[in-house]
Amino acid sequence: MSQPEIKNIPVKKFIPGIAWFFLTLILISIPGYDLPDVDEWLIEINFDKFIHTGLFAVLAYLFMRPVVKSPLPEKEKWNWLIKITIATIIWGITTEFIQKFFIPRRSFTLGDWMADGLGGVASLLFFKFRRKGVPVQ
Repeated sequence: MSQPEIKNIPVKKFIPGIAWFFLTLILISIPGYDLPDVDEWLIEINFDKFIHTGLFAVLAYLFMRPVVKSPLPEKEKWNWLIKITIATIIWGITTEFIQKFFIPRRSFTLGDWMADGLGGVASLLFFKFRRKGVPVQ
């Protein structure tokens, strides 16, 4: 079985996704002592999980959008969307390890990684059910 090719999509279409990738890297690299203090009620409702989900949903969306709009066959589009979702989930756990081992006063949080992965899956579901051109399987 041959590997699907994405060569039909110009690299410039992925520039927003690449820029957002580096933005997430910068944001997760902020030391804990430089983060703003938040109200207690935001901590209680785990507001940071919404931030994680949003950051990673946008990341996945920005990489999925050029694929969905490409001339690739529908099955190949779907394969690429799955791969982008998996890559987003892997990037999420990678950012947690970066925070744990390299960023002062930051730590690995399983909940944050789950929120990151949820963002990637949310974008996949968005394209699966809301956009034309991706088969529902």
